[in-house]
Amino acid sequence: MSLEDLFCDVDDFCQAFLPSWHRQLLTEGTRQRRRTSRLSLSEIMTILIHFHQSHYRNFKAFYLWQVCGHGRREFPNLLSYHRFVALIPTALMPLCIYLHTRRGQNTGIALIDSTSLVVCHNRRIHSHKVFKQVARRGKTSMGWFYGFKLHLVVNDGGELLAFRITPGHVDDRQPLPELTQGLTGKLFGDRGYLSQQLFRTLWDQGLQLITKVRRNMHNKLMPLFDKLLLRKRGLIETINDQLKNIQQIEHSRHRSVVNAMVNVLAALTAYTHQPRKPSLNLSRNDLKLLTCHP
Repeated sequence: MSLEDLFCDVDDFCQAFLPSWHRQLLTEGTRQRRRTSRLSLSEIMTILIHFHQSHYRNFKAFYLWQVCGHGRREFPNLLSYHRFVALIPTALMPLCIYLHTRRGQNTGIALIDSTSLVVCHNRRIHSHKVFKQVARRGKTSMGWFYGFKLHLVVNDGGELLAFRITPGHVDDRQPLPELTQGLTGKLFGDRGYLSQQLFRTLWDQGLQLITKVRRNMHNKLMPLFDKLLLRKRGLIETINDQLKNIQQIEHSRHRSVVNAMVNVLAALTAYTHQPRKPSLNLSRNDLKLLTCHP
């Protein structure tokens, strides 16, 4: 997607969302006086999302060299870097709602996984202050870390269905019932989601949780189709890898919790605009066969 197409899509959303949002804030009495900025909200959101579509690894370099140096034609009313950073928190709620509108379609096949969002090196945990109140120590297959966990649910076409951000010490199974609200069909996960009670909870919602068993557990018969799809669960790990290495969803330079959350939302939004996503390449007939198979 080009920068112009991205801006048009974001601007269309802002024109529909902002009036209703402002009315709701006035009704609740929480809206305060806001100074008008030279940059509109749609321009701020577009710049934030476009950063994660670029090959820059540092937002300051991207804003000063790419946007200010080559984007004056597209953004004639640019602000200084420090003023733009001060306006980033205003995009938190609109980005969250906009990302919700970018959700994929429930095809009956879903995959779930979690990945770590490290906020600092383990040696600096005791001196780290920015995320001291919200970040926690956690452990993944790669070892211990300090930060958050990003829980993702995607369909067979690599489209984002749901996500949650939790402290690093939260068990992967805890946010699963809330994550899968409204989903039906089959959900494939790793051994970290093994739980008989969780299986029954999701089964009552119309969702079948399928995982591998641990070595000390008795093996159970599994349909061949489910066994083949379970081997394809690496699709979501590929998506996590792209989010970290292409969309730059994780880094340790944040100086604000809100700006860090905006960075995550913008990275996920940039992924939803990616023209080619990792996919299982299943046809409609394949989906019908897989979801209807006993």
